[in-house]
Amino acid sequence: MTVLTLAAILAESARNYPAKTAVVDGDRSYSYAKLWEQARSYASQLQDAGLNAGDVAGIMSPNVVEFPRAYYAVQAAGAVVVPVHLLLTVEEIVQVLRDSGAKLLICHSAFLAVGAPAAKELGIPLLVVGPVPEEQRAGLTLLDPDALPRVNSYVPRQAEDPAVIFYTSGTTGKPKGAILTQLNMVMNATVSAVDANDVRTDDIALGCLPLFHVFGQTASMNAIFRLGATLVLLPRFSGAAALDMITAQNVNVFHGVPTMYMQLLAAAQGRETLPQLRLCVSGGAALPVAAMEKFNAAFRVTIYEGYGLSETSPVVCTNTPTSGVKPGTVGPAVWGVEVEITDHTDPSRLRFLPNGELGEIVVRGHNVFAGYLNNPEATAAAMTDGWFHTGDLGTKDDDGFITVVDRTKDVIIRSGYNVYPREVEEVLARHPAVAQVAVIGLPDDLRGEEVCAVITLEPSYAQNPPSAGEIIAWSQEHLAKYKYPRVIRIIEALPLGPSQKILKRELRETFADAK
Repeated sequence: MTVLTLAAILAESARNYPAKTAVVDGDRSYSYAKLWEQARSYASQLQDAGLNAGDVAGIMSPNVVEFPRAYYAVQAAGAVVVPVHLLLTVEEIVQVLRDSGAKLLICHSAFLAVGAPAAKELGIPLLVVGPVPEEQRAGLTLLDPDALPRVNSYVPRQAEDPAVIFYTSGTTGKPKGAILTQLNMVMNATVSAVDANDVRTDDIALGCLPLFHVFGQTASMNAIFRLGATLVLLPRFSGAAALDMITAQNVNVFHGVPTMYMQLLAAAQGRETLPQLRLCVSGGAALPVAAMEKFNAAFRVTIYEGYGLSETSPVVCTNTPTSGVKPGTVGPAVWGVEVEITDHTDPSRLRFLPNGELGEIVVRGHNVFAGYLNNPEATAAAMTDGWFHTGDLGTKDDDGFITVVDRTKDVIIRSGYNVYPREVEEVLARHPAVAQVAVIGLPDDLRGEEVCAVITLEPSYAQNPPSAGEIIAWSQEHLAKYKYPRVIRIIEALPLGPSQKILKRELRETFADAK
């Protein structure tokens, strides 16, 4: 039996770096020894509440110390974590907890309004973390981080045992639970820290990616803890708040999605001095090369862009200090992972394509999930001979660097021609008036779909904005006739999810009839 558990990430750093700061949460700091001690207190209370090895526990918490405490407590008890998205309704929370078979819900006090009725509907215990005023505690079961007894150590788990179940966003229907094993999660955190992102023990990283999301959980929290570095938690992201926190806490490592980098750039305008970051990692969506160039110049740093999915733990490939950077690519495959390009026109079989040809990105390696929970049909559709079908289109060059062209479902088909939104976005991002842009397809009776660019403007253009016609004319000069947008919508802010990703589905719904 191969014993392997995520709990060891915190336990080993508590043994190796007991006095070192693991987490900064507001004005409080927690050493590795203290955080592991408190996680073991939580674990004992979870066991008393009936949580056994192999059971599933839901966790609903923002980026505060209670999340890692609860996360490693569940792992120490030998159970499986189901992170609950913080924007879900009661009905949606019930769906996730019911589908996963959760035995209890650990809920931060700030989310009791939705967490409590969901647990009640399912008839499962609700365990509350975070501050609760004395007069509001009646009837609540609170987890005490300093209670005795504590479990002595973690329950041993096998490498193929489930560790975390991530529920996909459900953009194509009902959300699916992706089962990630102990091997998936431990290996991806280790490879991210050691081989890909060059994490160092004296690093101080900003934890602004949602910890309920796989990117924040693996590449930020688990990778940082793996080597005993420090994580400074930021519960609610804004460019100004992040910049202030980076400066105040001497943060030198930043993990973010593209919109976070753009918000940091906007917040940096007018500031005489900017903090010196050592390592910047981008993922979650395509980072426009123009935005990368602006950020690198302003902060005197190099952004390393990578790529991954919930089903791949998540990191698949990334530009690294070792591999170097090719702007516009997401780098080569990480250690122990293979990436190939297959013919996406025939999904019934694998036909690998030569370098440079466009096709579907497929992945094989230690990072590929164990399947979708309770959904063998979806699992079978996603896997072929051990290769996971990402649903993303891309190319691979002779050095093994992958370029993600677009999601298959986001490709716009205009008059029979394929238009890849990312390509159009890259061009429009270079227009001096454009701050952010999202390109979507709108239904069109004549052409099937029409290309629409939804834009926010640079502040300097607010008083004298370009017309839609001017932007269209500019794009005509830089894009083929079938690619340039015929529809321009200028709005104040693009809709973002809690992980700061642009919600293109919402844009398509908003502008479906506005042409």
